[in-house]
Amino acid sequence: MGRPAFTRSLYLQVLAGVALGILLGLIRPSFAVSLKPLGDGFVRLIKMLIAPIVFATVVGGIAHAADMRKVGRVGLKALLYFELLTTVSLAIGLGVGHVVAPGASIHADPRALDAHLIESYTTASKHLGVTDFLLGIIPSTVGEAFSGGDILQVLLVSILAGVAAAALGQRVAAVTSFIDQMGQLFFRMVGLVMRLAPLGAMGAMAFTVGKFGIASLAALLKLMLAFYLTSALFVVVVLGVVAWRVGFNVLRFVKYIREEIFVVLGTSSSESALPLLMTKLERLGCPRAVVGLVVPTGYSFNLDGTSIYLALATLFIAQALDVPLPLGDELGLLAVLLLTSKGAAAVTGGGFVTLAATLSATGKLPVAGLALLLGVDRFMSEARAITNLIGNGVATLAIARWEGDLDVPKLRRELAAGPDHAGAPAARAPAMSSLP
Repeated sequence: MGRPAFTRSLYLQVLAGVALGILLGLIRPSFAVSLKPLGDGFVRLIKMLIAPIVFATVVGGIAHAADMRKVGRVGLKALLYFELLTTVSLAIGLGVGHVVAPGASIHADPRALDAHLIESYTTASKHLGVTDFLLGIIPSTVGEAFSGGDILQVLLVSILAGVAAAALGQRVAAVTSFIDQMGQLFFRMVGLVMRLAPLGAMGAMAFTVGKFGIASLAALLKLMLAFYLTSALFVVVVLGVVAWRVGFNVLRFVKYIREEIFVVLGTSSSESALPLLMTKLERLGCPRAVVGLVVPTGYSFNLDGTSIYLALATLFIAQALDVPLPLGDELGLLAVLLLTSKGAAAVTGGGFVTLAATLSATGKLPVAGLALLLGVDRFMSEARAITNLIGNGVATLAIARWEGDLDVPKLRRELAAGPDHAGAPAARAPAMSSLP
């Protein structure tokens, strides 16, 4: 007789942790706030493993690739796809902002807003210029790329190492084999760390509810509902069309990565699910080289949920402060967001910092208007992160199909059977039920 489903299912355990965190936040807010280190500690454990996993996956994928020009094509197609979807998501955010007008009834006085509340965000936003962003991709040393935890820096070093390994071929076969084995080791470590996901989700959610309180949502409920609904429609309609063109059902894909989604829901960090997402995409028929290039790059360049939030939140502030934005200003805003949104993953509180950078760059809205969003931004970060996660998964499958490297029959079989079916090949990041 098998174990109960609850003890075998990570997503059920994480969901229970989220529910317990919300309950603690409501009935014991002061105690709930003290649980923040549980969530922070879990996210840090996962982030600790991301750099070596990205390095091993990218180097191994490129080193074993037969055609270096194909690797370049994958990167170029990924960037083109990311820009297209970013533009679409920003346009959708602006459109919903006009239709719903979530801030129209607030009529806030910008002089009454406390700019000191957002000082840390506005200070960080000064480092999100195009030049700073591009130079920030290049680490001062190879070691800094790994110690700093910047995914794009790790990706740059990994691509250079992979291309060099491919050029040297058999002369570094032992090194390439060691890197492959190192990747298996770190993926197994992820599987062990994921045992703590329910505890981390409980701590993070308890802190959020205990710190900000459910009551703080009432005033800005319209904005929250508009954002959540828009994100859901984006996944079902826009990503659904992309998935249909690739040859699969997006809702089946969402169900397939439900464990990763619940981890993100609890931690508000899409990075916490990056290693497991990469594993499942390979299981779905994506080559390792495509997964290794597209997923880490997408975490900085393909932030669909963040883009929707940025556009919608900007219009919310304009409406709340009664500042008119003509069509020309909105188009200018769209152009600025296409640039500033690329730096959202580079800093803590990225969506909020990027919004501060956008308002500063346009000069059309007072940056102090960000104070209106402080109470609910943390509650919207989960939807941003989940939409980003799903968007990057669909992007990887789409680019693999575009390149002709996606095993579509395998993809459909896996999605139909689900991630836990008995015939699934052993994943490099095993589910909790398969851990010792």
